[in-house]
Amino acid sequence: MKMKRTPSKKEKWIDSLQLPKDVCMGALRVTLTGNSEAWIENYRGILEYTGERILLQAKTCQVCLEGTRLSIDYYTNEDMKISGNISALRYLRE
Repeated sequence: MKMKRTPSKKEKWIDSLQLPKDVCMGALRVTLTGNSEAWIENYRGILEYTGERILLQAKTCQVCLEGTRLSIDYYTNEDMKISGNISALRYLRE
């Protein structure tokens, strides 16, 4: 049986004020453009980087992009752009 996570007081407060979670809580933001580009914001680090798999650490989870000819076009401390043929995007709990 899958247990549902209870939102924290901070999350409830942010929701009640309709504030964006990515800004207020540092939540990961992933924007896909078709299956060829991904923009990632608020990640913490790169755990694995190959042409077939990119694994990123976020604040509360890990994110795995899988595909072919994957490359990180650019990255800063706050965001990155990944391009290639993206076939899967998975969120992994720690």
